[in-house]
Amino acid sequence: MALRADTMVNSSSSLRRAAGISIPLLGLLLSGCAVGPDYMVPHLVLPASWGSSGAETPARPVELAHWWERLGDKELNALIEEAVAGNLDVASAKAKIRTARATARETDAALAPSADGSSSVTRQKSQGAVQTQFKGGFDSSWELDLFGANARSSEAARYGSQAAEEDLNSVLLTLIGDVASNYVSARGYQARMALARQTASSQRETAGLTRKKFEAGSASAVDVSNAEGQAASTEAKLPDLQTSYAEAVHRLAVLTGRAPSELDARMQKGGAIPRPRQPVPTGLPADVLSNRPDVRQAEREYAQATAKIGAATAARYPAISLSGAIATTATSVGDLGKSSTISWSLGPSLSVPIFNAGKLAAAQEAAEATRDQYFVAYKAAVLGALEDVENAIVAFRQERIKNGRLAAATQSYRKASELAQSLYQSGSSSFLDVLDAERSLYSAEDSLLTSTVAIATNYIALNKALGGGWDGTVDASKPEIVDANTGPHLRQAAAN
Repeated sequence: MALRADTMVNSSSSLRRAAGISIPLLGLLLSGCAVGPDYMVPHLVLPASWGSSGAETPARPVELAHWWERLGDKELNALIEEAVAGNLDVASAKAKIRTARATARETDAALAPSADGSSSVTRQKSQGAVQTQFKGGFDSSWELDLFGANARSSEAARYGSQAAEEDLNSVLLTLIGDVASNYVSARGYQARMALARQTASSQRETAGLTRKKFEAGSASAVDVSNAEGQAASTEAKLPDLQTSYAEAVHRLAVLTGRAPSELDARMQKGGAIPRPRQPVPTGLPADVLSNRPDVRQAEREYAQATAKIGAATAARYPAISLSGAIATTATSVGDLGKSSTISWSLGPSLSVPIFNAGKLAAAQEAAEATRDQYFVAYKAAVLGALEDVENAIVAFRQERIKNGRLAAATQSYRKASELAQSLYQSGSSSFLDVLDAERSLYSAEDSLLTSTVAIATNYIALNKALGGGWDGTVDASKPEIVDANTGPHLRQAAAN
């Protein structure tokens, strides 16, 4: 019997040692095991070339780096840099990145063991004697993640962090385009106001000349009224132009993180309407997959949704955790490490989902349906990007054609106006000819300025559509608010 008892003790010890080796080994062997679909970058069939491109839109690689600098306006370049540094939407996007990165670190922590320490002291009275007992210990646990639930969650969080980074890039792309568009609009309104003032002044001179002719008996009162009415009509356009100009400047200030009126004095110095350099290479349609941040963001969100299917699927499989604890008890603090009672425990635990009324299966199905939604959103983002580029190519090309014809029309109307003025002053023509020529010239010149603004605006839209954003460094690690005195302290009353 003694031999048998020793054998049983030795066998039990061997089993414990074997279990102590096999459980971690099993975890290592199964650490690469996962359920659910493995993410694959989707393959989409895209056109080989742009359908709207022509000789003026070469298909050579796009030139997106600092594309706004090719407008040749130093003030615009400075405003864009200031907007990147001070815009509130950019600050919000950077905070989202910090949130996503912290969530990814939190999720990664589930893959590692955890340990907690505890201590206590109790006093109790037994049989008339008061005893003090000190206790200290550690508890640890580790989920072996046999079917990759935590790994899939970590993968999804990583994709989410990358999607947040692409969201920042998308915000920057939109911001730069908005700053450039509003700046071009502001310069356009300044030019149109200058034209209106100059035209009205010229028309006032014509009205004065007509009044003198009327007083001399060579012109009618109708001519005087028409001349003065036309000058007043031109001047009446100034308030609307001034309002639109102010709105563009106010928007510029807010985009750079300033109060609306802070750029007024700076913009009043004036400047020409920016003119883009020609031509603009557009690359290939497949380039939007890598150049457009909104497309990259949609792809990362699709990847994140795919990884979440694996996490939902793994919840339907057994889970094994390894837990252990050690505790020591003594009647004094000094005896905890020597003359104390020590207890410990170590062992695995198995959890198997048996019946949950289809809850886990429904969660997996919901994750799969959500993945489908993000896949469709990704395809929609790609198609939207292609549409943006095609539309921008057409608009840019057609506006250049229109601008050339408007320039020719303006030149002809200017000659007609000069000739009409000369003939009227010599008495060889009626005032109606002068009136019509001046009206046509002003309309043509104003349309030409509007078209010049549209060319720059379409150039901006084309670069945005191609994916031209900010390619410099943006530090997303710095928080907007730096808290102080966050350690243990007396709580203060909340401010009203």
